[in-house]
Amino acid sequence: MSLEITTLRLPFPLKLTTVNSYLVKNENGFFLVDTGMTNARRKLDAELERLGCIPGTLRLIIITHGDFDHTGNAVYLRQKYAAKIAMHADDVGMLENGDMFYHRKFDNRLLRGLMKTFLPFKGENRGEPDLLLEDGASLLEYGLDAVVYNTPGHSSGSICVLTAEGDLFAGDLLNNSKGKPMLNSMMYDKEAGNASLARLKTLPIRKAYPGHGDVFDWKDLAN
Repeated sequence: MSLEITTLRLPFPLKLTTVNSYLVKNENGFFLVDTGMTNARRKLDAELERLGCIPGTLRLIIITHGDFDHTGNAVYLRQKYAAKIAMHADDVGMLENGDMFYHRKFDNRLLRGLMKTFLPFKGENRGEPDLLLEDGASLLEYGLDAVVYNTPGHSSGSICVLTAEGDLFAGDLLNNSKGKPMLNSMMYDKEAGNASLARLKTLPIRKAYPGHGDVFDWKDLAN
């Protein structure tokens, strides 16, 4: 059975923009890549139910990086679906402590204060992951034929996940919000981001699934 991949476009507060979550289905069950922000929980629940993902069928919650728009519903979904949360160790502090600047080169006291005031990551949404995904890790033992790549740049613990079919879940390393696929402009370590992209270009990628914007063919990526 080939993979079925469904894009779940989830809203930010006040519908300012959207973030992508991807539901992957194969013969072993479902796998969710990223979870949206807490305000999108009702929509996410409805979409998962509509697609046949019910408690007991969700095998893994894969977090591409620790920002709140990707981790917001992870702990909630773990409790509801009895699924394991998997992410890279270098971003764990974002999920555990609600600290978006964890292990990032960039820090800003004003921005940190604004985030705490207007986009707080409440205690009930925080928690430890069940699995720490290292660079080169295979997800085959969890039912998904895919490999994890640590791709720092947007965050230290950013990962991309490449399936055997050539589908790349790219998180926020890449962006296609304006119809031109490219390296995300929001890089906390631009040198690392460029190195991550160069590494990806050596891999057999067919299609990319970014954290924001539209899915695109790899050949359309801007150099």
